[in-house]
This record gives sequence, C-alpha cells and structure tokens, in this order.
Amino acid sequence: MQPPLHRFVLAPLAEARGSALEEVQQQLGVEPSPGPALLDCADRPLTLPELRQILSTLEQAGLALRRLEARDPLSLVPAAALGLETALHPSPAPETSSAPDAPAAPPQLSIHRGTLRAGDHLQVEGSVLVLGDVNPGARVTAGGDVRVWGRLRGVAHAGSQGDSGARIVALQLRPLQLRIASAVARGPEDLPPVGFCEEALLENGAIAIRPADPQWPAHP
Repeated sequence: MQPPLHRFVLAPLAEARGSALEEVQQQLGVEPSPGPALLDCADRPLTLPELRQILSTLEQAGLALRRLEARDPLSLVPAAALGLETALHPSPAPETSSAPDAPAAPPQLSIHRGTLRAGDHLQVEGSVLVLGDVNPGARVTAGGDVRVWGRLRGVAHAGSQGDSGARIVALQLRPLQLRIASAVARGPEDLPPVGFCEEALLENGAIAIRPADPQWPAHP
C-alpha cells in the first residue's frame, strides 16, 4: 500500500501572514505519518535557503518533499537545483484595458528544462531561464535576459530586439560568444571565481562581466 501524499499549500503572497517555513510548520500537525510530500507555493517566491529549511523540517518529521508547484516560474529554480520535480501553474489571465496609455505587460519568462547541446537553438521573445547547461555549439537567443542555471559554454544573445538593459547570467559564464543588443564579445578564458554566479551586461556600450547578485534570478 502506497503511503499517503502530504500536500502543503502556501497562502497567496497578498494573504501571507508569516514565512513559508512557518506555514509549513503550522500544517505539519503533531505526528504526521511518514511519506512523500508536495509543496504548492502559489505565487510566493522561494529562495534556495528557504527551500532547504523546508526540506530539513519535513525530513525531521519523516516526510520527503518530492515535488514543488508554483505560479511564479522563479520559485521553480531552487527546486530544480535540489533535484525536485517541478510544475508551473498557469497564471490568471490579466485584465485588458482599452485606455490608449495603458502600460505594456513585462516580458514573459520562459523556462527550458534540460541541457542544450551542439546544434540546438533556443529562441524566445521575452526572457529565458535554462535549467541545465548550454554546451558548445548550442545557442540561446532572447528578447530579454538569458539566465542559465548551469554552465553557459555556447552562444548567448540577450536583448535581441535591441534591449540594452538585458543581462546574461549563469552559474558558470564561459561562452564562445556573448551578445547583448548589438554589442558582441568573446567569453572569458580564465577560471570563474569560486562560489559566485556571473553576469554579463552593457557598461558604456561594451559588455562587462562581473559576479552576479547572489539572489538571482529574483527579478525577471
């Protein structure tokens, strides 16, 4: 007989009254029966340290977190990094407006799961998050940011429609070629700094590479 699946559902961000860990602890009960667990974090963004705390808390209670579901694509990043199954809930359709000065919607973030190999070309209109490596001979092109939760060793083009504020971010940024808007550069040949993510962005019209914010990719 299969053990029961324990489902933990976080309150939406607008209704949250505590941290994600506190909500999970409240739903645990006194003595939960051992078994697999699923976490639905709604539209709540989760960082890697937060998810690790939740994992540890569930393990101490005899539960094994297997799957994370979310409406925010960025919440899937730490889950994928920890080897969990992930699922993206569809977001509610935005209300339309007939006003001529209504602000444009922000670029959509697309998620690609898996390594891109030689000959592959991934192209999106908005920003893209690759959960895997980009090998030599593979290309990624995005109208917004290119973010790689892995090693970027192929070719990446961010801001392909002319967005000079786009960035290229990776756990290891060693591409054959970088492009941001119309600027082109070769990737660095030295070893990456230990323990840092890296990002490429335009500074004074030229592509610069520097350590990335440790919270990336928190803001698409």
